[in-house]
Amino acid sequence: MQSWLDENLGRLIRKYDVPAASIAVFADVEVSRAAAGILSLNTGVEATTDSVFQVGSITKLWTTTLIMQLVAEGKLDLDRPVRAYLPDFKLVDEAAAAAITPRQLLTHTSGFSGDAFTPTSRGDDGVELFVRDVVPGLAQEVPPGAGFSYNNAGFVVLGRIVEVLRGKPYHQLLREHIAVPLELEHVATIPDEALLYRAAVGHISPTPGAPLEAASVWSLVHGMAPAGSLLAMSAEDLITFGRAHLDGALLERAMVDELWQPQVDPPQTGAFAERWGVGWVIFEVEGGPLYGHDGGTMGQSAYFRMDPSRGVVIALLTNGGDTPALYDELVGHVLRETTGIELPARPVPPSEPVEISAELVTGVYAGVLWRATVSLEDGEFWVLDEPVSEAAKLLMPESRRTRLVPLDESKLIAAEPEHGVHEVLAFREPVDGHATYLFRGGRLTPRGD
Repeated sequence: MQSWLDENLGRLIRKYDVPAASIAVFADVEVSRAAAGILSLNTGVEATTDSVFQVGSITKLWTTTLIMQLVAEGKLDLDRPVRAYLPDFKLVDEAAAAAITPRQLLTHTSGFSGDAFTPTSRGDDGVELFVRDVVPGLAQEVPPGAGFSYNNAGFVVLGRIVEVLRGKPYHQLLREHIAVPLELEHVATIPDEALLYRAAVGHISPTPGAPLEAASVWSLVHGMAPAGSLLAMSAEDLITFGRAHLDGALLERAMVDELWQPQVDPPQTGAFAERWGVGWVIFEVEGGPLYGHDGGTMGQSAYFRMDPSRGVVIALLTNGGDTPALYDELVGHVLRETTGIELPARPVPPSEPVEISAELVTGVYAGVLWRATVSLEDGEFWVLDEPVSEAAKLLMPESRRTRLVPLDESKLIAAEPEHGVHEVLAFREPVDGHATYLFRGGRLTPRGD
């Protein structure tokens, strides 16, 4: 595997316009690692295998570990209300706030709006202030336990529970309870620590099709750290974290196996995880399953996969470009060679026309970051995405229109790919012929018109 990575990584990142990538693979009781490209187009610093990249929402697995360590110590019960640990926990919906449990936060079934990337503090009180000042204003979009809707803010609440029960800031707990016990050498829990390493900078296209540029900021807001806004590391340190779940270094293996038991099935789109465990994503693939998580921040994308039955762990970290296509070819090859698993093909527009009700899908779907307006114009479906907050404008600077075609009777798919992926929009729970929710990117966004 080592020689193949050395020979092909540079070629593949050039093929997919990825400035830099780092990959580490644990298979056959050996670690292979490779890095290639440029960490920042502004500086020209080359990537090495000890470079740190942001891992984004893969951080949620680290938060899950901190929570489960408390469970193992008898200090936390996943099925007691959050208020047993955070008495002042508030939401717009008082009944929901009183009932929501840590398990529902871990499985993204708490139902409140989760993408409020609202700045609070850049200090140790960032998480505390987010839960105190931002979370109480978040609307209940789905009843607790009623369905899956990916929720970043829910993991901030989990991070705050850990802070309260341990009496220390979240970033210190990451280091004391995970990084130090595993003897990780290249981990940055806050941006200040990233300065100690060769750190990747994210790259984005300011408009669709425009050349990549270094992102204007390095990280998302500090208060969202437990959800994945700050943590950075090398690919090899990430697979060391994964290997710890195989050998019981952080949690007893029996507890890890419980984390990998299916808890909820997201709506099936062919473009998102098929099942969800306790904090962990379950990827149902032929010859699988695989366990792990993906992560995305300001122009950085990360992929983490484990096949416990064969003892294989893979981490791919990138800083912009056509990363899904790179993942498909690069990780697809590694999985094929180490496990025999073939990644499923991504959804594409159908070759023959498909019928879908315009009444079902057209309308306005409003979230805390974006407003999506689905319309039918001259026989063609379109979605207009508009940022509705300053935080959203960091992720998507301008409004954009995308042409859609029917995928089946309840889904539309982007006619053209972006970064090699045709986005799928699924329309859920129709009432009087109109969809109640748009399921997109893992989120249930309520109809707003």
